[in-house]
Amino acid sequence: MGTTQLETVPEPKYWHLRTVLSEALDSEFSVGEILPNERDLAARFGVARATLRQALEQLELEGRLQRRRGVGTTVAPPRVGVAVGTEQHAWPGAEGDAWEPADCATAAPPAAVAGMLETRKDEQVHTVRRSLVTNGQPVAAELLYVPLSSVPASAAADAASGAARAHAVLQGLRHLDLEGQDRAVELGSARAEDAKELDRLPGAPVLVVTTRFFARGRTAAVSVATYRADTCRLTFADSGGVEIHHDAS
Repeated sequence: MGTTQLETVPEPKYWHLRTVLSEALDSEFSVGEILPNERDLAARFGVARATLRQALEQLELEGRLQRRRGVGTTVAPPRVGVAVGTEQHAWPGAEGDAWEPADCATAAPPAAVAGMLETRKDEQVHTVRRSLVTNGQPVAAELLYVPLSSVPASAAADAASGAARAHAVLQGLRHLDLEGQDRAVELGSARAEDAKELDRLPGAPVLVVTTRFFARGRTAAVSVATYRADTCRLTFADSGGVEIHHDAS
């Protein structure tokens, strides 16, 4: 097999257009502004509409643009920071938490979560569903798994269902002394239920942040938060260490 000299490979037209469009977004458009239609944009830059679509799709993937049904293509707001390695520990639902509780049910968690919680695979736990919305756009969805031993079912009995029950479970957690937490981040693909909530197509790239909360010498809760990869960026505290794990295959 022969080798390819990269310097002899011409830049694809759509990639050059992507660069030109990116510069135009910085200088001519503001966040939330609707771009001209494809026909006008193609005419302005002297390219075929197929080339234009490739460039727009790339910018959407990078989080620079948003395509909304019935609205058109708009300039996306800045990416949301996802803190990793921070030394600030707090229970979900604490003051300043921007997540909105949506629902709460009692069910057996996925096997991997049961392993982290050290519960039986068929043992039911509180499952709190929350969402994070920025600038009117859903950017993340979370499932928070809380063993009944951390927050007994009786503590949430007065709130039969929905957001009220979720709030009751979160309030119960805050009565525990938080001893610490750790996080792991993985790149994944949006499952059908996540895609629907995040207004993405199934299989779209996402960041999956798994957080374990410790109290009473054990794991008191596990959060699995799914972030849109096109709207989020990772931020690291100065003292936050980064561990890189290689799966044997």
